[in-house]
Amino acid sequence: MDKALSLSKTAKALMLLEPYYGFFLIMLNKTWRQDLPTAGVSKNGINYQLAINEEFWTSLSEEHQLGLLKHELLHIAFGHLTSFGSFTDKKLANVAMDMEINQYIDTDWLPKGGIMIEDYEDLNLDEKAGCRYYYKKLQELQQEKDKNGTCGNEPMDKLLDDIENGNVPDHGTWEEFDDLSEAEKKLIDKQLQKVLSDAKEQTVKKRGRIPGEIEGVITIEEIVAPKFDWRGYMRRFTGISTKVFTKKIRRKENRKFPESPGLKLKMKQHMLLGIDTSGSVSDSELQEFMSEIHHIYKAGVDVTIIQCDTSINSIEPYKGKLELNVKGRGGTEFDPVLEYYNENQKRYTSLVYFTDGECNTHVRPKGHVLWVLSERSSMNDTLPGKIIKLEI
Repeated sequence: MDKALSLSKTAKALMLLEPYYGFFLIMLNKTWRQDLPTAGVSKNGINYQLAINEEFWTSLSEEHQLGLLKHELLHIAFGHLTSFGSFTDKKLANVAMDMEINQYIDTDWLPKGGIMIEDYEDLNLDEKAGCRYYYKKLQELQQEKDKNGTCGNEPMDKLLDDIENGNVPDHGTWEEFDDLSEAEKKLIDKQLQKVLSDAKEQTVKKRGRIPGEIEGVITIEEIVAPKFDWRGYMRRFTGISTKVFTKKIRRKENRKFPESPGLKLKMKQHMLLGIDTSGSVSDSELQEFMSEIHHIYKAGVDVTIIQCDTSINSIEPYKGKLELNVKGRGGTEFDPVLEYYNENQKRYTSLVYFTDGECNTHVRPKGHVLWVLSERSSMNDTLPGKIIKLEI
């Protein structure tokens, strides 16, 4: 079969089986490249482009063709290409990113040798975690192997050897993204968000389902004790509230304002709570964040939640519901939320940003900011403001 017809046939099959990824694929540029051993993603101006080796493509079964397409689409959607340059060990990062996304692909669609965390059961790796989590785990296992000759897990020993010897396929085309400026990356990510949004819109129109890894509902399964003294924070860090309102009362005269009987002045804090909904933040971390947010709300604070990956995806008041309709799952940018906070600073007592901390910011906040890092995050001292880490 002609290569173009074969790709078109597989794209139609993907549209039927997983409409969101089908629409996503349609919106991408596609090209054939003989200099690639398999397939990859390159850039075409400010757009992503899917590049495939013809001989490799025709050697695959239809199921494996589906898996290949979804694999590359997930790398794009999770913001891996523009964040790849931030990793010191590119070989480990390459595998960590595959560990993350292959969990969202049907095992029948993955070719033999595809990297799956279930092949390393004894290591008790977290499921559906971000690539930076797997990257850190691989670093720790590599250090253990270098020290003792083994990391204590034979399949992982083999994988680490394959990584070191270059026997694991890499993402060679991604090098095109390493030298991009931050401004160029922002342009590419902005264009990607438009493509992802259009794919969602088309999927909904056709009554398709938005995949959970792209957008799903996070439910707080159990309200646990807060890991931070929020009441103390609100007293010490934010001081008095910026929100004042009046309440009518019938019987008592207002002692401070006798000319306005029946009025009572009340002070209340209004906090802006940012949630990092990038692909590197796992569902368990989002649940952890939402549990803390619920405790803030229960302390009597007005709460507005702002969700952001590379751009702001929603700004909504929180009313105590024990779930979050996640919007995002792309790359990571802190600047959009800080810019919004600066523009609307008079409305909020402070900004509390829940994140895994895997990004930097170029915007200086005009008000109080508290960064709340997840339990498995590394401290990021470059973030402006006070930083805490949620630990048991």
